[in-house]
Amino acid sequence: MFSLLKKEIVATMKLSYLGINPEISDWKGQDITNFQEELLTKVNGRLSEKWFYSHVKSSNPSLPRIDVLNMLSKYAGYLNWDDFKFKNSGQLAVTQKTNQSNNIFIKVPLLLLAVVLLLFAVYKLMDTQNYIFTFMDADTGEPIVNGNIQVDLLLKDESPVNYFCDKQGSFALRTDQSKIKLAVKSPYYYADTVDRMLKKFNHNEQIRLRVDAYALMICYFSQSNVEAWQKRREQLNKIFCDNAIIYQIPDQKDVTGLELFNKWEFIDKLTMPASSLRQIEIIDSRYENGQIAILRFKVKRAAK
Repeated sequence: MFSLLKKEIVATMKLSYLGINPEISDWKGQDITNFQEELLTKVNGRLSEKWFYSHVKSSNPSLPRIDVLNMLSKYAGYLNWDDFKFKNSGQLAVTQKTNQSNNIFIKVPLLLLAVVLLLFAVYKLMDTQNYIFTFMDADTGEPIVNGNIQVDLLLKDESPVNYFCDKQGSFALRTDQSKIKLAVKSPYYYADTVDRMLKKFNHNEQIRLRVDAYALMICYFSQSNVEAWQKRREQLNKIFCDNAIIYQIPDQKDVTGLELFNKWEFIDKLTMPASSLRQIEIIDSRYENGQIAILRFKVKRAAK
């Protein structure tokens, strides 16, 4: 109610001072002096500048003394404070109702937004599922155990996320996506890129990989006694491109570093009776026109 009286005071002051600030809380200096003179002239009342700052410019919710309220009401054209309250009770109700309506218009959208965000968070939480991917041999239909399978989850506009399968040929993925793309590499299987639509009610996915027969053959040749060596040389000749590059990755304890072979150097090493290339472990191979163009391998050290 006091806030309505302050508006009435501003309206009365405008009759004498047209350019006065319409916000009484912004009055200062000459505005306050003019107001003091108005009170003294029209209602023989006095208010200090300190009182003005304490009750008008501050956010103090307490009402001034009744004698001051009577004086200010009289200045605004009323008999006293009670007369002011009686004649403005309807206006106060309208103002309160308007404020309540404004609060509703603000609070209801905020509440709806909070509910929507909460439902979206719950949906995303429920939509995020755990999936188990198991890699199978395309020929035998059996899981690829101890296959050293590397899986890269390919994401749009992001770097791939890397996974390694366990000894049972499986890895776990938690995602809320309905479609994923995987790049798969394994030493004795062809590299492949897999697009998979995920089923929310089937959390066990199987992916088949095709055997890299040439890589297996090289591994077999390195681990067996050389018999019919000429035949094996002819087979190796067909496996590799003429300009193939073969890398031997050093053992961690080996200080000699990387070794590089061309096609025939590697074939000679592999088919020599006293070959040092025993127990080869293929790391990866790349093909060109159906032949191996690049091969990376390391030699497994015998257990001591």
